[in-house]
Amino acid sequence: MKQVLVIDEAPLLREYLNFKLSENELEVDLAKNGLEGISKVRNGAPDLIILDYNIGGNEYLEVLKQKKLNPNTVNVPVIILARRIDQKKIFELLPYDVKKVYTKPLNPEPLFGTIAEALHVQFKNLDLSPGVVEVHVNEDIIFIEISKGLNRDKLDLLHFKIREMVDLYEIHVPKVIVMVSNTKLGFSDTPNLQMLLETIIRSCRSRARYIRVLTRDPFVKKFIDTQNDYRDIHVVPSLQEAMADLLGELTIDDELRNADILRDRVLYADETSGGESLQLRFDAGVQSKKPGLEALRESLKDRRITIVDDDFVIQELVKNTFEKIGIPVTAFSNGGEYLDAIENNACDLLFLDLLMPKVDGLEVLKILNTRKDSPPVVILSSITQRDTVVRAFQMGIKSYLTKPIKPQDIFKRAIEILDPNF
Repeated sequence: MKQVLVIDEAPLLREYLNFKLSENELEVDLAKNGLEGISKVRNGAPDLIILDYNIGGNEYLEVLKQKKLNPNTVNVPVIILARRIDQKKIFELLPYDVKKVYTKPLNPEPLFGTIAEALHVQFKNLDLSPGVVEVHVNEDIIFIEISKGLNRDKLDLLHFKIREMVDLYEIHVPKVIVMVSNTKLGFSDTPNLQMLLETIIRSCRSRARYIRVLTRDPFVKKFIDTQNDYRDIHVVPSLQEAMADLLGELTIDDELRNADILRDRVLYADETSGGESLQLRFDAGVQSKKPGLEALRESLKDRRITIVDDDFVIQELVKNTFEKIGIPVTAFSNGGEYLDAIENNACDLLFLDLLMPKVDGLEVLKILNTRKDSPPVVILSSITQRDTVVRAFQMGIKSYLTKPIKPQDIFKRAIEILDPNF
């Protein structure tokens, strides 16, 4: 049996790869850091190494060097997983028999294809059908967007993505809204639909009555309504109804605490497409606990942050938030200043105000969309009009926080965007 050594600091990612590779009859060994990985390279001879590029310091390089020094492992192929990696660094990996570098969040299809090719094996039951799965969190409500089909490998990934979000946002009693769009399901999709619902229930460890499915697909509604196991799951036609229905399950205190969520979510349907085109794209501030400074420092180390806002107070808030963990922040007072300096101010995350003199945030987004090296953008704004929010998301932003904002809101968005596994 072929053996794969997985060296990655993220426990959920190790668990996911162990699950998927074992499912395909591969023996899997796991290591959570470079030191443990080096020990397993020395004491064994895996047929493939999957290595996290971002494990502490340059530990990945020490693993590669030890692999090359060992005559039993010198020719073992390596797949690198990285949150980010400089293109120049990729060339430095070539002497160590690195076959491929994949950036996180993971796309399972090409990754498993490379694993199969490196090991000269064939993966069974690999689902090549279309399917998009996205997960967003606001407060303790998990929004799951399903579009273009129900891909089983993506649904496996969903289990770990939900658990990652539950851990990050410290959600004790998850409530879930599933939005199924641009997907026409039929009888043949029944096993995958059942897998979707079971995955959500298992991952959230939540009661079915805390789950709402937002869809206009009659098959989905009929299936859920006729299954005793899912009789407490409500199928609703609109987000407003889903939120009102879900909040009705909560206590009075929870209703008051979540009142702003119902008002601040954005959903629009494209009636001209012939089907649903649902987009949930407005996240109000997340009021979760602030993670430990050491964990934050490790997750966001070496990252470069930029804030563009004409409000000096907001600039200082963002600066203080990240400088507390040793991450410098570059500030600009308007979009014009930022665009003038953009060539010499590469960054990993951009916080951007919309209303600014001279050049506003939407104009900055328009320019960024013409560039290949644009950073992910989080909008910080007091504007809550639906049209403006939707337009910003259509221009490619990652998140939208409404002012006033809190440091923990900024932290959580930064971690979710910059430190993804799934």
